Amino acid sequence: MKKILLLLSAISILMSCNKAGENKYIVTGTVKGIADGKSVTLEVQDETTGQLKPIDTVKIEKGKFTFKGSAKEPEMHLVQVEAVQGKIPFILENGDIDMVINKDSVTITKVTGTYNNDELTAYKENGMKVQKKMMKFQQANMTKMNEAQQKQDTVVMNGLRKEYSKFQDEFAKQSDDYVKSHPKAFISALIIEGMFNQMAPDQTKITKYYNELDKSVKDTKHGKAIKTKLDLLTKPVAVAAGGFEVGSVAPDFSAPNPDGKSISLKESMGKVTLIDFWASWCNPCRAANPEVVALYNELHAKGFNIIGVSLDKDAVKWKEAIAKDKLNWNQISNLKFWDEPIAVTYGVKSIPATFLLDATGKIVARDLSGAALKAKVVALLGK
Repeated sequence: MKKILLLLSAISILMSCNKAGENKYIVTGTVKGIADGKSVTLEVQDETTGQLKPIDTVKIEKGKFTFKGSAKEPEMHLVQVEAVQGKIPFILENGDIDMVINKDSVTITKVTGTYNNDELTAYKENGMKVQKKMMKFQQANMTKMNEAQQKQDTVVMNGLRKEYSKFQDEFAKQSDDYVKSHPKAFISALIIEGMFNQMAPDQTKITKYYNELDKSVKDTKHGKAIKTKLDLLTKPVAVAAGGFEVGSVAPDFSAPNPDGKSISLKESMGKVTLIDFWASWCNPCRAANPEVVALYNELHAKGFNIIGVSLDKDAVKWKEAIAKDKLNWNQISNLKFWDEPIAVTYGVKSIPATFLLDATGKIVARDLSGAALKAKVVALLGK
């Protein structure tokens, strides 16, 4: 009898060592083919800089690694295994999380054990089905598209693009269907928040999806971010207090540049100054940049200045866009996406958005582009 009790006690101890306690997590990973002693790093995106930062590092032992801790709420994290190309995304939340990593292809890593990670794995697998069809279509029609481009055959090119867009519609439908049927899933909040990145966010649809979320999801950081963005879209703009109407003096502001130095509007002023609200993820902004660059290069020596205010949240992508688009004027951002305080002050609800100032700092025009912008700048410089 004593032996049985000792055996049961030993089993109980072993089981408790492999189970997360209340409000705790245990992430257990298996990596075949990687030598013991290699490092595994747990990373998360820094809310201020937008860059990834390590929060824990462990070593592989007997082909396994373990992270332990406590999570206040679900949040996307990444695992980086030394000597393995690519990072493994997963949702860090309290509970027992298991991941089996393929060192040759981290994209097929399976993460299971908790509700949100089971859902994330299933969601990704469904997405992969559509992606495989896209790749098959691309491979089958690559030669046809190249020939059409060489011949400038717009009928064929437009036809292929139309067929390809069906896969994008399928992705969008998959996300919509998921949100509708999973009000308690953390992924639903991430999907809804991503809808604000569209060129013309569907406010009605976003509001409906948000209202149907479970309270537990609404109370997460991302759930609260959705509510904040919706409030910014729906609440009336206080023109008198905002100071951004044509004829009023532009409110001063400051924020860090890509090197972390604080730059203000006041020190960026020229005879004529353009405040340009944009972001690396904004396709219309990027499309307009070459025209703005040409205008700046032509008229900067005569007193035309620009200060760019980015609504980015990823510092790396922001810096890459500045370099790629050759934006050689002051660039600043708090990397707070639609919560960018300067954008809030100026009542900016969509981008690109611009404010043209005269030498006194008074707003003389808004959202001019192309020939109209150039004509106005030239006229002001002439004065």
